[in-house]
Amino acid sequence: MDKPKYKRVLLKISGEALAGAPGRGHDFGFIHQVCDVVKACAQLGVEIGLVVGGGNIWRGLKDGGDKMERSRADQMGMLATVINSLAVQDVLEQKGQEARVLTSFEMGPVAQRYTYADADRYLKEGKVVIFAGGSGNPYFSTDTAAVLRAAEIGADMILLAKNIDGVYSADPKKDPSAVKYDRISYAQVLADGLQVMDLPATALAMENHIPVMIFALADPENILRVVKGESIGTIVEEEMKNV
Repeated sequence: MDKPKYKRVLLKISGEALAGAPGRGHDFGFIHQVCDVVKACAQLGVEIGLVVGGGNIWRGLKDGGDKMERSRADQMGMLATVINSLAVQDVLEQKGQEARVLTSFEMGPVAQRYTYADADRYLKEGKVVIFAGGSGNPYFSTDTAAVLRAAEIGADMILLAKNIDGVYSADPKKDPSAVKYDRISYAQVLADGLQVMDLPATALAMENHIPVMIFALADPENILRVVKGESIGTIVEEEMKNV
């Protein structure tokens, strides 16, 4: 199957996924692999919005020793996502793939302030749009920001690239009997307290009827497989569908 299944997607990647061996900084070898696949998706005609976390640089209150004022710690995390977004933009452009970084707050000459109109226009032009700065507000995770931007741009699917290959009934590292779901409803995710996204992100995706595919980023080619319609992880959707 060479044609993509989805026309417009929002890809969320954690900052930790871009980190080097110590869990900090940037593994540019891996970033190049991810960007190769993102470019391949764009060449298929897929319109790609991208949200990158900031955990490889700053992990909010955790890095503040639980002593910082929450809003300030979250603002530092937002700035970390801008750094990561610029790194990804640079690698994409090295590969000849146009990309634009749109931030949730004013960054002067560093990046452009986000508006829906600009994002929509760039996506239609075939550019990868990287949404930086989270939602621009403290107390909201980059998962929530990803769902927010997905809703605004009318994404067909949210691609949640993680360090695990799907959603399980329990933590597979702790419970060997944990079962992996191919599909699961938002209602079950919320009822069972499964760790997919945080509560605001899950509720926002459910309210806006946006399905989410959770899959492993260990092999960046999985991104391409997902946009072509391969079922390689877990689909979370508003209602279970018979397949």
